[in-house]
Amino acid sequence: MGRDGTGRDGGAGAAPARACTTANGGARNGGARPSGGARGPGRGRAWRCLSGTRRGSHGADTGWRCGLGLAKGCGGAVGKRHRCRPRPRRRRRNYKKRSKNRARFASRRFSPRPEFVDAPSLTPARPEAALPAPRRSPLTAGPAPGVCPCPSSAGNMSAGRPFLACACFFSDNVFVGRYGLHVRYRDEGQLRRDYGRALRERGCRSEEDFRAAVREIEAEVQRRKQLIHQSVERKAIISKCYKRKHPEVYILQDSFLAPDFLEIVRYCTSPDAHLHGLLRSIKSFSDKRIYRLPVFTEEFCQAFVDELENFEQSDMPKGRPNTMNNYGVLLNELGMDETFITPLREKYLQPITALLYPDMGGACLDSHKAFVVKYSLHEDLDLSSHYDNAEVTLNVSLGKDFTEGNLYFGDFSQDPTPVPKYIEIEHVGAQGLLHGGQIHGALPIASGERWNLIIWMRSSAIRNQLCPMCNKKPELVEAEGFGDGFTETLEDDAPETVNLCSLW
Repeated sequence: MGRDGTGRDGGAGAAPARACTTANGGARNGGARPSGGARGPGRGRAWRCLSGTRRGSHGADTGWRCGLGLAKGCGGAVGKRHRCRPRPRRRRRNYKKRSKNRARFASRRFSPRPEFVDAPSLTPARPEAALPAPRRSPLTAGPAPGVCPCPSSAGNMSAGRPFLACACFFSDNVFVGRYGLHVRYRDEGQLRRDYGRALRERGCRSEEDFRAAVREIEAEVQRRKQLIHQSVERKAIISKCYKRKHPEVYILQDSFLAPDFLEIVRYCTSPDAHLHGLLRSIKSFSDKRIYRLPVFTEEFCQAFVDELENFEQSDMPKGRPNTMNNYGVLLNELGMDETFITPLREKYLQPITALLYPDMGGACLDSHKAFVVKYSLHEDLDLSSHYDNAEVTLNVSLGKDFTEGNLYFGDFSQDPTPVPKYIEIEHVGAQGLLHGGQIHGALPIASGERWNLIIWMRSSAIRNQLCPMCNKKPELVEAEGFGDGFTETLEDDAPETVNLCSLW
């Protein structure tokens, strides 16, 4: 603020600011007494402090409180700085009277200062108005004491809002399958400068090879740009024309879930649940926060795979599960999002992830991307090193009979090539692996056929701060369904201000 209290430095033609007067009519900063008396807050009168009665007590404890809201740029709004600038209070005078004033204003439910966020508010209570705590590194074993990155009502924080994607989806993390490399693509010159050496080391040595790689990348970028409309069209056709073989598997039932899994969920939803108690019921691998737990019954897995094979053999349009997998099924297009995956995430998985991954948004996973991938000798054999576009991932082995093809995991957020100090974990039928943002991949299968259910679970409270794929503030663009789990931060998410003049 300028010294004249206007919020600007003094200059020619600047309108003089009104002075702030105390409740007994005395003027501060050389301001004039109000012409209408000491206590009458009429139009055209000077500023009047409502939170204290003595000089130097202008809202020192209770925040900004404007009595009239007449100065330009203020409007009498609580929570916004106006031209009545407070001075440090030297002595605590009339403490009891100020305490009564604070209680009176709190009873009127005005928006408080940030340190009083637990005070009541005039604004309607909305879960999305809560601000998330700063994100902590996923390498930490847990959140700081008393710190949760999720809003208090995280499960519904995105209710009514469309989910969005980050614009980096159209340019970053494009997988060049023939060379096993993820690249960021702007144009040929940028690709040659940034990845020329890496491509040559992987066998892209001639100009013809480079042109073929560029064509592959541009085809993938174009596919991503058309993804929204094509996915909507495929989903409509499948809903109208596909004849389900096992319609019962489309609606989640407790009978589909392993009894041990239901017991784990019951424990996690109990009042005395804690991490160490949960770890006694599931298997933990090393210090990488990777956990195995039973999820489905074998009977359900068999019926589910049979349904997936029936869909695969039909003439319905099929979308690729992701950039790296060519064979599998997008479950939202098959019609399983609303009736199966969403209740599985909200009712069963989130109580578990809240204890295992509190620092990664495990308590506020509000969206997902679910798909099934297929590995066989004549199709996809393995999966190159990568990290998921998710805060927490569930990978369930559905069957069928196969050998080899174990998963391997490296460390968090490191260069995926080569994978440093990885551990190898074997698939177990009907059981799932929960993991965070580690680099990982799948070794080639030696025989048979394997189906895996993958659920990328996302927390908008976490990723709205930093896109996990480009490591930048997300540049939001339109998306279909859950998109990539981002939500737009609305202006009214911040605590609203209220004109106290209307209440006086």
